[in-house]
Amino acid sequence: MLNSDPSIQSLGINSYPQKKNLKNGGSMNILITGGSGLIGQALIKALHADRIIVLTRNLEKTAKLLPKGIALVSSLEQVDFNTLDVVVNLAGEAIVDKRWSTAQKARICQSRWLITQNLVEKIQAANTPPHCFVSGSAIGFYGRQNENAIDESCQDINHEFSHQICQKWESIAQQASSDKTRVCLLRTGIVLADNGGALKKMLPAFKLGLGGPIASGQQYMSWIHIDDMVAIILAAIYQPSLSGAINATAPMPVTNQEFSQTLSAVLHRPCIFRVPAVILRLIMGESADLVLFGQNIIPQKLLDNHFKFQYPSLHIALKQLLIKV
Repeated sequence: MLNSDPSIQSLGINSYPQKKNLKNGGSMNILITGGSGLIGQALIKALHADRIIVLTRNLEKTAKLLPKGIALVSSLEQVDFNTLDVVVNLAGEAIVDKRWSTAQKARICQSRWLITQNLVEKIQAANTPPHCFVSGSAIGFYGRQNENAIDESCQDINHEFSHQICQKWESIAQQASSDKTRVCLLRTGIVLADNGGALKKMLPAFKLGLGGPIASGQQYMSWIHIDDMVAIILAAIYQPSLSGAINATAPMPVTNQEFSQTLSAVLHRPCIFRVPAVILRLIMGESADLVLFGQNIIPQKLLDNHFKFQYPSLHIALKQLLIKV
């Protein structure tokens, strides 16, 4: 069994499923797409599972990134969905690594929509399908928002590119929902980790004292510590009360100004520089909108289900990630 032995309480999980509810003599079988990514790798380390299957396009590269004992497959045809208990779908082209040309926009969309559609079809075709399908999404679903706090009930959506990606992504995933399969859609915020993601890209400038707010700095940043992100996925798997759209963000979002000042303070560096919007647009093009506009997201569904965040405040999260004893 792959198991980092985290305590149930520390992960915000009320209970693990009873053995009698699992297939294969009570052993947990789980399929993960995007398992070699930042969230996928962290999830695999925390899983209580007897068999973990990871779908990957590059078997050799993924084998070097993941622990021994993971079953790697290059096609869904190699997986018997009748034997799976859970499917976690984290696959997708990085959304901000490249400028949004027409071709890149198509890659971003299709890398999410096609794999999700294929998973849904396999789940629908199974006689004994997985009891839970956890599928990725993002807070980009809401589009750019003002400073007002919004939760999963928000209907005032800005119909821009980020919403279009997520809306269809979620719509496809929801088709797997049935009386046998519960679907959870994780609207993920900015994931903070010390080994990759947004924080790793920010650190060089901030460590040199050259970091600072972007444009006005008043746009909100809804973030989540990697450990809490993993715990949210585990809660989605193990708690039957969770389904549908779930905001995977910390309960205390901050403005970009607050984020910059907090990161600088944790690193004991000044926060005096400011990145003009025009510079960011020259570098990133249309995708700069993801940074220049934000959302003040509240994870209301998690709070209503008594989820316990290990890192609810940004200062606590950054200190844990960056201050090594």
